[in-house]
Amino acid sequence: MQTGWSKIVRLAALSAALLKEHPISVCSVVLKFYQHILALVFAINEINENPSILPNVTLGFHICDSYYDTRMTYRTTMDLLFKFRRFVPSYKCNTQKNLIAVIGGLGSDVSFHMAELLSLYKYPQLTYGSFTSEQSHTTQLPSFYHMVPSEANQYIGIISLLKHFGWTWIGLFAVDNDSGEHFTQVLEPLLFQNGICSAFTQMIPKQNNALNLNAVNILASLIYLAFSESKATTFVIYGDSTTILWVNTYVLIGVPSYNERTSLGKVWVMTAQLDFTLTGLQNGWDFQLFEGALSFTIHSDEIQGFKEFLQIAKPGWNQEDGFLKDFWEQAFDCSFPDPQELIELHPFLESILFNNSVGEAIFFQDNRERRGGFDIMNMVTFPNKSFQRVKVGRVDAKFQEGKEFIIDADIIVWHRSFKQLMPVSVCSDSCRPGYQKKKKEGVKFCCYSCALCPEGKISTQKDMDDCSKCPEDQYASKDRDRCIPKLTVFMSYEEPLGISLALVAISFSFITAVVLGTFIKHKDTPIVKANNRDLTYSLLVSLLLCFLSSLLFIGRPQKLTCCLRQTSFGIIFSVAVSCVLAKTITVVVAFMATKPGSSMRKWVGKTLANSIVLFCSWIQAGICVVWLATSPPLPNSDMQSVPTQIISECNEGSVIMFYLVLGYMGLLAIISFTVAFLARKLPDSFNETKFITFSMLIFCSVWLSFVPSYLSTKGKYMVAVEIFSILASSAGLLGCIFAPKCFIIVLRPDLNNRKQLIRKKLSF
Repeated sequence: MQTGWSKIVRLAALSAALLKEHPISVCSVVLKFYQHILALVFAINEINENPSILPNVTLGFHICDSYYDTRMTYRTTMDLLFKFRRFVPSYKCNTQKNLIAVIGGLGSDVSFHMAELLSLYKYPQLTYGSFTSEQSHTTQLPSFYHMVPSEANQYIGIISLLKHFGWTWIGLFAVDNDSGEHFTQVLEPLLFQNGICSAFTQMIPKQNNALNLNAVNILASLIYLAFSESKATTFVIYGDSTTILWVNTYVLIGVPSYNERTSLGKVWVMTAQLDFTLTGLQNGWDFQLFEGALSFTIHSDEIQGFKEFLQIAKPGWNQEDGFLKDFWEQAFDCSFPDPQELIELHPFLESILFNNSVGEAIFFQDNRERRGGFDIMNMVTFPNKSFQRVKVGRVDAKFQEGKEFIIDADIIVWHRSFKQLMPVSVCSDSCRPGYQKKKKEGVKFCCYSCALCPEGKISTQKDMDDCSKCPEDQYASKDRDRCIPKLTVFMSYEEPLGISLALVAISFSFITAVVLGTFIKHKDTPIVKANNRDLTYSLLVSLLLCFLSSLLFIGRPQKLTCCLRQTSFGIIFSVAVSCVLAKTITVVVAFMATKPGSSMRKWVGKTLANSIVLFCSWIQAGICVVWLATSPPLPNSDMQSVPTQIISECNEGSVIMFYLVLGYMGLLAIISFTVAFLARKLPDSFNETKFITFSMLIFCSVWLSFVPSYLSTKGKYMVAVEIFSILASSAGLLGCIFAPKCFIIVLRPDLNNRKQLIRKKLSF
């Protein structure tokens, strides 16, 4: 790679060689400026021939040149105001017609230099160059009229254009003067606000008519920076009417190879001040570099008759035209158009309102600025080194919302080096949905990497700055690019687990009902009458209800079922355990009452058993009433526990009350187990205390394991744990206590008689 100095030396040599071969004449005609002159002539002819515009007034014009020099601008303005070639303030000879108005230059510098003098004498000055709002308003020039809309519209158009095509990594070129500095100061914050970054900002030196080594030096760095930045394929360029000429000149010097130049595919976005103003010498130059360029121009439609007027412009068409011959021979350098008429003129200009030949309303707004927008033009080049600009869109901030910016991308012709349909100008590839931008340290925000969205968050569009959380009732997909509705889950009768548990509960309920029926059928047999027949019935009925209560836990939670689930389960189980406790105490009291002189005889009977059952059950019932009155269980949708599910459940309301119900039931079970265990060796018919001991052992084991299992599961499986605990503990009581008795009643009726009972007691 060449060093910076070697590159500068090479470019300087090329520059010298090019200038030696093709010296730029100071008399070269700027073709575009003469087109402006012809437009002025056409407009004046139209006004003079139309009596409804300025009746009884004939307009003429005088053309002066500023030579891109401040001193010459002041001198030329003085020539217009005072006697020709003599500068005597406030004195005029009648050697020229009355000066009524002045048309300023394209650039703001020329126009404002003129305005400093013209405003003193209240001469109206009309300008058709595009200026910034700050230049227009802060300069208090009451004689200054803008024939074009404010430059602020262009900022809107540039931002809209870049966003439309997704160009977020661009280069900025601006002419090195006050206007160019203002352009970069205003545009760069707007780019930042709209998520667009400038890869570089390069000021273009203001040139007159010749290249120099310093310019080559500056432009060497410009070319190297601009075209080595491969990711930035879009350049926004701001300047005056000759900027494009100089940029192309620098590129011709810096990249002399034709093949290399044509491969430099860039999209140039040009402001309205720029134009392809060529001298006769450069008319045949190759402008393939700007193929596919998009430019803003002051909005206009085809003027009727203007094309025919241009076609008759040829040498000898008008003896007073001192430019056409030089233009035709390409012998003059540059020129500026000028004057108009003054009758009641300020009032006339301020109140002017008419439709031009294409039907557009012409008037000035309060700030003496013509209302309007900008057209977007596309530059199409041809092999014969000619080019044409085609209108592809428009921007106007005053249009209705949604129509401020309009562009037809399908008709745009891009630079031939772009293989795809539309150029891409970004620093980093787009982050696809499911990813978010991750800022890189030390670089602009348009340069970033892509990171997968965190768990539970998504991004649905490209280049999202942050991922967003899904709504509570949805969860992020695997690719984190969309939200999926959560499935509402609960213990349902329609799923295998729910059906299985329901069938088990119904089966055990049926078995319990059969056992109860068997005991009722054989109610007068000794085995049924032993140990309080009423307690046996109460225990069987409570077990039947225990099995059925598990069905309340299956199905979508409702307000009623939530209130009944835990409370009915707690009360029914308390009745069952109380019955077991009462049977155990009855056995102990009966044994103690058989001893001679025992005071326990008075406790033998149904009163003690019924009192135990009622007392223990009412305590649990009281706890449940307080629970329902203070903080009852209600339906709830848990959207957080399981990421992909909405758990439809019963919120227990008061957790303390829930565990108080379980704790009290556990206390009764432990007391029953303890009493039964201590009384297991007492003489009893069919050893019922031993069976109670086993049943309570199963009962306590089930509910002790229930607590950790219940707390470690979620959703319907938590409900399944509780249903299983209810069924297992109830089945334990039913099997251990009643299976031996049913065996004797059904299969060994010979043992179900008083003689066997007495013999069994005597054996102890």
